[in-house]
Amino acid sequence: MYWVNGISKRTISLNNRALHFGDGFFTTAKVQNGKIDFLDWHMDRLVISAKRLIFKNFNFNLLYKEMQQAAAYSDIYSVIKVIISRSNSHRLYGYRCSNDIEPLRIIHVSRLPKYYTRWIHSGIRLRTSIVRLARNACLAGIKHLNRLEQVMIAIWVSKSETDEALVLDTDGNVVECCSANIFWRYKYQVFTPSLYYSGVNGIMRQLVLKLLPKLGYCIREVTVGPEHLKNANEVFITNALLPLASVNSIDDFVYSDRTLFHLLRFHIIHNKI
Repeated sequence: MYWVNGISKRTISLNNRALHFGDGFFTTAKVQNGKIDFLDWHMDRLVISAKRLIFKNFNFNLLYKEMQQAAAYSDIYSVIKVIISRSNSHRLYGYRCSNDIEPLRIIHVSRLPKYYTRWIHSGIRLRTSIVRLARNACLAGIKHLNRLEQVMIAIWVSKSETDEALVLDTDGNVVECCSANIFWRYKYQVFTPSLYYSGVNGIMRQLVLKLLPKLGYCIREVTVGPEHLKNANEVFITNALLPLASVNSIDDFVYSDRTLFHLLRFHIIHNKI
């Protein structure tokens, strides 16, 4: 189901700036029994994105209510995607925009991908993607609508014998996966890539960073190449829909430890945060 500015509909203007320029941002959340997991965290993400991309006249209280109403129509386990697009101005041409008009709010509710259940229980395989991410501190961390890099990575994954991709930037540093953030543990130190120049600061990434010190682990955000992961005891990925999956292998390197994965999963499932 789709809602545009709170109205159930499946059409938008052909002049929409998200369509022409990718001028907007989004968040994707898991819905369980009509309730959105970590809704306040997702709202914070949208607020930060709007501020960094200079979106004004935004009614977040109205969006909050619309998201809750849309979630009430969902199945037991669903996905809610919220897309925010800068509105059109008939007075301006091309990239130039006006922030006088309230942004467009698009909400879509769909089913949770079935393969996520397999990933959660069986773990996943990663291969190092040949498609790399550009470094751009201006947009780093935001889940903006310019996702061509991820589309190309997903095409590469579909042609490879793998579940997900280990994605590097153009300098050869580990950044993330195609649709998830990545962590690795060595003893009581946990590492995750710095997102200063590229990547998405996922909701579960933020949550895990907050939770790890409470569990006695030291966390470091690092800029390193993929060889650094070969020293790890275990590797896992996170996103808002999984929320965690252990990594069985990266290319030909195998991991078997699941200690921290099971501990984090227990705390997240039982909301011990």
